[in-house]
Amino acid sequence: MGERSREIYDLLLGAEKRKRRRVREELLRTVGVVEEYFEEGIIKIDKFTCRGAECKLCIKACPTNALYWDEGEVKIEEELCIYCTACVLSCIVDNCIVVTRRRKSGNVERFGTPREAILLIGHQAVQRRGETVKSLVTELAKAKSEHH
Repeated sequence: MGERSREIYDLLLGAEKRKRRRVREELLRTVGVVEEYFEEGIIKIDKFTCRGAECKLCIKACPTNALYWDEGEVKIEEELCIYCTACVLSCIVDNCIVVTRRRKSGNVERFGTPREAILLIGHQAVQRRGETVKSLVTELAKAKSEHH
């Protein structure tokens, strides 16, 4: 591929990604998701271990209706998936549903069991608390220095 052809390809690819992002944002807004927390992600369902016909718990747990039952299996509308932990937390089979997601910070997270999802949620809560405490200490130190 020549350099000019490569530039045109890159421009078209970038335009397609922006279009998909706009469509995704529009779809998510219709289901009440205003802010997207993850830059990108992948959700995979192992069709061989899925017990969807018996439980469909992941479908019921999905906050955006990205998971649905069709032709005897759980399917995914990827444009609606927000890569949360709901489906993995509700799944009765470990690693049947595996989510890999990249945060805006660049951190990549991967989980496929309820235990992994719970540990991830706990770790995130500890990080947020740490950031809040650090911010408060900084504000208090600044206020104290302004009084002296």
